[in-house]
Amino acid sequence: MSVAKITEISASSPKGFDEAIHLGLDRAMKTLKNVKSAWVKDQTIIVSNDKIKEYRVLLKVTFLLND
Repeated sequence: MSVAKITEISASSPKGFDEAIHLGLDRAMKTLKNVKSAWVKDQTIIVSNDKIKEYRVLLKVTFLLND
């Protein structure tokens, strides 16, 4: 039997949501072992001078706990 834990991770990118997701997940996998899935809980943008400055995502990352 395996037991999983879910943690939230925030990531951002000046290029887009897709890059923010990849950056967040890549960083999570450097710290967390046995990452099995992730889902985007929220997406937001930061606007400055009528232009999008930053794309932000909040990820819920699921990973298995070691025995």
